[in-house]
Amino acid sequence: MPVHRPGTAQRSRGHHGPHAQRRTRLSATGILLALPSLLLSLLFSLPLAAPAQATDDPPRGSAYMGMGVIPHDGQGGLPAARATQTEGVDVSSHQGNVAWPTLWSSGVKWAYAKATEGTYYTNPYFAQQYNGSYDVGMIRGAYHFATPDTTGGATQANYFVDHGGGWSKDGRTLPGALDIEWNPYGDACFGKTQSAMVTWIRDFLNQYKARTGRDAVIYTATSWWTQCTGDYAGFASANPLWIARYASAVGTLPAGWSYYTMWQYTSSGPTVGDHNKFNGALDRVVALANG
Repeated sequence: MPVHRPGTAQRSRGHHGPHAQRRTRLSATGILLALPSLLLSLLFSLPLAAPAQATDDPPRGSAYMGMGVIPHDGQGGLPAARATQTEGVDVSSHQGNVAWPTLWSSGVKWAYAKATEGTYYTNPYFAQQYNGSYDVGMIRGAYHFATPDTTGGATQANYFVDHGGGWSKDGRTLPGALDIEWNPYGDACFGKTQSAMVTWIRDFLNQYKARTGRDAVIYTATSWWTQCTGDYAGFASANPLWIARYASAVGTLPAGWSYYTMWQYTSSGPTVGDHNKFNGALDRVVALANG
């Protein structure tokens, strides 16, 4: 029998016996088993981070007509004024609420507003721009910024028509325009071969006509069209050409078109930067609106 000597501490066997050691091991095991669920709870309680985006790329939805012209084609002088041309503008969300009475007083008689991009974006200022231009007396239309790398041509045509790109024969509404130009978010030709690009454009145009009864206007630049479609000539007989060229002369047109219907000639105009010439007097603008 152990004897306790005065002056020495008496150890308690209750903390160091085999049962206590087993309880300690079981407690440690329980903590280890609980850790995964604790960690999962912590992870699921944290907000999910947005996908990483290259810092050089603008955000999706921010593209606008003529965005790639100066970087790729440069700019020169301004065209000489001609009585047989009619001044117009094109706008997007970058312009916000547009001063339409000011533009009307300056001689602008027609306008296009960006309605959509891809199948993921609608212009939040579209109503003010589309209806505001109409309300001051302008002949107006809507355009779609194409992103052939995201969805098919027919799908994007439907999205466009469903979000402002339709047409009505009221003498004041122009057919929708397909803005097909350099990709601001990546590869200039959206990763497509020339033949695949032609197919994508054809699908868009065919579906737009099926939905509205009108042939859409094609907005493009000659250098992009040559690079990305192989200078395809097959749309010229039906689709009016809206050419982008910031210079004193329009220059060479894409294959098939012997003349342009509209010409975006500058991004530095007064009130609204993007200014255009319609190749004809105002009665020709009305004729295009009426179909």
